[in-house]
Amino acid sequence: MLKRSHDRKTTARVNKAGKQSLLQNAFSLPSGQNYSCPGATSVCEGVCYAGKLEKMYPAFRNLALHNWELLTNCASETEMYILLWEMVEEFSQECAKHNVSKVFRWHADGDIFSAEYARAIARTCNAHKDVQFWIYTRSFKFVEYIYDVPNLGLYLSVDSENEERALATKEKFPNVRMAYLAETHEQGKEFMLTNTGKPGAICPENAKRIPLITEKGGACFTCGLCIFGKADIRFASKVPKRHRANRTYRCRHRWP
Repeated sequence: MLKRSHDRKTTARVNKAGKQSLLQNAFSLPSGQNYSCPGATSVCEGVCYAGKLEKMYPAFRNLALHNWELLTNCASETEMYILLWEMVEEFSQECAKHNVSKVFRWHADGDIFSAEYARAIARTCNAHKDVQFWIYTRSFKFVEYIYDVPNLGLYLSVDSENEERALATKEKFPNVRMAYLAETHEQGKEFMLTNTGKPGAICPENAKRIPLITEKGGACFTCGLCIFGKADIRFASKVPKRHRANRTYRCRHRWP
């Protein structure tokens, strides 16, 4: 069976100290072009936190490899779908047992590696309409298979190396959101304003405006912006020092 991952940034269930996730609400595959990331760029590979976690924690890498082997050994899209369905069904039942919100992130590590896999993801989302899913992807050529799934927040992961392909994809699928990674948030703002007319929202956790995790849940869960695809988003690989001080910040993007 496929294995889910703990992800402190996204979790909806936390221990009393507000430090650790008690819910495996993410799915991971090994990162890199040799594995699940055909659309990887040198920019994302240079800052990939998930790839660093694979090196730091052998157990996490083994989990991702386990999932990779199961999926890539499937003989058909339907076999993939069955594996994904079983995993998400188990997650859904666990959420119901503990009375927590059903939010699930595709790929805390890794990406969409084939059309068959993309279609299996879409089928899984459609089969679990009570779960809200979200995904960031650089595998733009597979977006057509997961576009317009009502309970899937879909983001193109954009950087300086794949801007043109991202814009071409968005022109074809206008409702898709963009998540832009630059060295600074201002650089991302320039791209957003030029191409969408709006600045896009700064990820509050990336800007150190809210903590990674509290007793209320992970930053993504308490913010909700990406989970529901509410706006384009900006990330920075180099956060300005003025943002690093601890400050009280109330996220404006609340759950519906």
